[in-house]
Amino acid sequence: MPGEAARTTQLDHGITAIDTDYVRPLLDASHLIVEGGHAAFVDTGTNFSVPFLLDGLRQQDLDVGDVDYVFLTHVHLDHAGGAGTLMQHLPNAKAVLHPRGAPHMIDPAKLIKGAQAVYGKQAYLDMYGEITAIAENRVIVAEDNQGFSLAGRSFRTFYTQGHARHHYCLDDPASRGVFTGDSFGISYRELDTAKGEFIYPTTTPVHFDPPEAHKAIDLIMACEPQQLYLTHYSRVTGLAKLAEDLHRRIDDFVGLARSHANDADRTAALQDSMYEYFLQQLREHGCIINDDALRGLLKMDVELNSMGLEFWLDHAA
Repeated sequence: MPGEAARTTQLDHGITAIDTDYVRPLLDASHLIVEGGHAAFVDTGTNFSVPFLLDGLRQQDLDVGDVDYVFLTHVHLDHAGGAGTLMQHLPNAKAVLHPRGAPHMIDPAKLIKGAQAVYGKQAYLDMYGEITAIAENRVIVAEDNQGFSLAGRSFRTFYTQGHARHHYCLDDPASRGVFTGDSFGISYRELDTAKGEFIYPTTTPVHFDPPEAHKAIDLIMACEPQQLYLTHYSRVTGLAKLAEDLHRRIDDFVGLARSHANDADRTAALQDSMYEYFLQQLREHGCIINDDALRGLLKMDVELNSMGLEFWLDHAA
């Protein structure tokens, strides 16, 4: 594993974004927080990301023994798939998990089965590798509004649903920031324009809950943050507008799903409509990337978001 150089972005307040190289560059970030010679990771990417996270430590002149926590916002594999393997390299770290997520990292059999159902067995292995369990005595089950200290720097976990029932966010008052996992959507840096960041919800299978997704945004904004750290992809600002856009687009996604609820080929129709929605919204945002490139950039999100919306139609709408 040693020897792979990480693409990193040094942010303020001892925070570094590490590109996990999941699927493509600038799609999935792990964040390294350094305070007083101690460190914590927020989300890990996959097994294939672990060498980059270890190199991120080396770039900060830190040792594997300096890591106190691995905060896992939720147990979807692009966020936590590499956690078990990473923990094997970090002798002093504890993994911090939501109570609904912790059992699946201690015994990942159901997690693996679910991912294989979505992607297929071979694609699952190609994307994530074999998931490693985390020993139960190395897991902290985070309570809602539980405090943590990293060399005297205070953090707080708070539960957010909507994207997943096993999701929490991490409030970091020192940076006036919140590490949001997927609860504040997706904002790729390639889509930034003179109008700022472009943001949209992630409604991936299987727990999309629109009212809870709205509530999660409001809980995050109640922290009065100046910046947010998204897993997809890293720091965003201009938060009042982004929150407004995200609320609106959750409702727009729900409207798209309902408009195709009774279509003969619901999946294809919903995906086509979502592509057209994105293209129109991005043109209004001033994005000049051509249509084919945008479709390539958004392909995985369109497919997964459509699956999540269809699950919601079938189970909760």
